[in-house]
Amino acid sequence: MATTTPDDVLKLIKDKEVKFVDLRFTDTRGKEQHVTVPVKYFGKDKFEAGHAFDGSSIAGWKGIQASDMLLMPDPVSARMDPFTDEPVLNITCDVYEPMDGKPYDRDPRSIAKRAETYLKSTGLGDVSYFGPEPEFFIFDGVTWSVEMSGCFVKIKSEEAPWSSGIDYESGNMGHRAPVKGGYFPVAPTDTLGDIRNAMSLALEQQGVEVEVHHHEVGAMGQNEIGTRFAPLVQRADWMQILKYTVWNVAHSYGKTATFMPKPVVGDNGSGMHVHQSVWKGGKNLFAGNGYAGLSDFAIHYIGGIIKHAKALNAITNPGTNSYKRLVPGFEAPINLAYSARNRSAACRIPYVSSPNSRRVEVRFPDPTANAYLAFAAMLMAGLDGVQNKIHPGDPIDKDMYHLPPEEAAKVPHVCASLEQALDCLRDDHAFLTRGGVFSDDFLESYIELKEQELTRFRMTTHPVEFDMYYSS
Repeated sequence: MATTTPDDVLKLIKDKEVKFVDLRFTDTRGKEQHVTVPVKYFGKDKFEAGHAFDGSSIAGWKGIQASDMLLMPDPVSARMDPFTDEPVLNITCDVYEPMDGKPYDRDPRSIAKRAETYLKSTGLGDVSYFGPEPEFFIFDGVTWSVEMSGCFVKIKSEEAPWSSGIDYESGNMGHRAPVKGGYFPVAPTDTLGDIRNAMSLALEQQGVEVEVHHHEVGAMGQNEIGTRFAPLVQRADWMQILKYTVWNVAHSYGKTATFMPKPVVGDNGSGMHVHQSVWKGGKNLFAGNGYAGLSDFAIHYIGGIIKHAKALNAITNPGTNSYKRLVPGFEAPINLAYSARNRSAACRIPYVSSPNSRRVEVRFPDPTANAYLAFAAMLMAGLDGVQNKIHPGDPIDKDMYHLPPEEAAKVPHVCASLEQALDCLRDDHAFLTRGGVFSDDFLESYIELKEQELTRFRMTTHPVEFDMYYSS
């Protein structure tokens, strides 16, 4: 049942004999948070007055002196939770300031809503569609420790090539993909088909349409579930549902899933290619008769993405681990160019049979990005390109891995580290603050939060340094 109004939600609660309502919101880092209300305390007033909570404990949010915040449930997002023992209804919320009754400046979902509003206000378009393709790993187990006495990380995966020498209790059946060979052999080499089926069914139950799923290149349990495109905010909501579903289905099978971009050394990292297009009056503004069937609008949108890519990296590739994936010379989309064929280009134009499907695929983001912030930031960069007619130059259809050095030197790259990305965001963020979509205050708080991660990473000795320097 599709819910659109508070009355619809209250009817759903009655029909499904719901016992608890789970109010969900997303913090700056992109982690979903929740608070649960017994159904007898959840009435229509929650949609008008909101639900009070303490915002001071959320990283990057309110100081202790101004901690009261309100969760405002969005009735359109109501869906039953497939993983709870009791009937629970999950609702995605916006975060509001109780003092002025306005959306909280640092709430990622409110920022994404402002980006949608800004698009309409420019008159350029009335809806932006996003279709992310997040990759993830499923492991049998993972252990790590970071202490003064030393550190380690150990991944357990029966699927992994490194497990061929282990004498398992049930026997070692030996069917394994080689390193970078996981795309996409049938069972028994692919051991995760049933889990992906279960994830897909759980996603469908929650209103997220699944179009395809498969094993990915990473031999030790890398997967992808392809879900349908949708308008910006709704698609970011779905991304949170997808992560929740992947983690919990894996958990129910006694396994563990991660969206970390580079958990395994020497095999493929996990990216999140993001397909996007802008429409107006039911017409796809990206369709035209230029290169690869693109319009000038689309070419300029790509120009904006490429121009601001290094600042975008701070939001679309938000962790130190993100840059272990974006390394030159491998299959990473590090080249700031566009192409209809080249998968190492930052922007690819997928082959489609209908002009309505014409879109650009931005390939450098990864799935640790906060989807609300990442989609909003890419839309703002693209619109800046359209407004200022920024041309991205000629497409590059040659193999970028084997360009002559003088040609290769002319193609700019994405950032090589989180530190560089944060510097670029400091220097180039005016495109984000147009129309009050991102505020300077939010961007400062975001950079400060990421600086803390950077400092911790910088100060922690890495085992590979013992390998390189212990005997020096």
